[in-house]
Amino acid sequence: MPDHDSIYKQEALQYHELIACQPNLKEVIEGIRPNGGLDIVDMGAGTGRLTALLAPEAGTIVALDASEAMLHVTANRLREAGLTNWTIQVADHRQLPLPDQSADLIVSGWSISYLTNTDVTDWANNLDKIISEIKRVLRPGGTVIIFETLGTGHESPSAPDFLRPYYAKLVETYGFSHRWIRTDYSFDDVQQAERLARFFFGDELAARVVEQQLVRLPECAGVWWLQL
Repeated sequence: MPDHDSIYKQEALQYHELIACQPNLKEVIEGIRPNGGLDIVDMGAGTGRLTALLAPEAGTIVALDASEAMLHVTANRLREAGLTNWTIQVADHRQLPLPDQSADLIVSGWSISYLTNTDVTDWANNLDKIISEIKRVLRPGGTVIIFETLGTGHESPSAPDFLRPYYAKLVETYGFSHRWIRTDYSFDDVQQAERLARFFFGDELAARVVEQQLVRLPECAGVWWLQL
């Protein structure tokens, strides 16, 4: 399996090429919480998958990520769009560099799971800290929306075993609502599909792409949300 930490630090542009092949999630977010004029935080913003969608209508938006390289891509995208209502900052989800009650909406896409999967020794304590920080930063009536994987290469939800306890805790301990959506990758051709699948998901999935000549790689994602 590829080393995602190294990818996020050293291969931000190729990572962005991969996620640019997925559908726009603005309608999903708007269906939970319309974001016009809100002060928004994107936790684990990466190359701006969600930040760039929400920034044009936001009051303000703060993009946080552990990788400075990824945030540079986000910043360049927002500058090119002519936007000035944003800031970026390197941050750890367990200690957000933000004032109390400073946000109306917090979003996080495919990021919290790196600290809260069962391969991490202290995963449950990490999740407690993250949820506490989210609740500290949100204003009364604020909303948090979390996206995580339910299986790449799957037509229906198939959560990885090492993430199931995290997902269960979101619902059973913290009271999140949830649903699932499709976030398929649509590639230009099989060559791009193989290259990007191998780059991020590894040889096994890349071999399947070649064998089946896939230009659409199915993926399922979970959406969890909570309003204070």
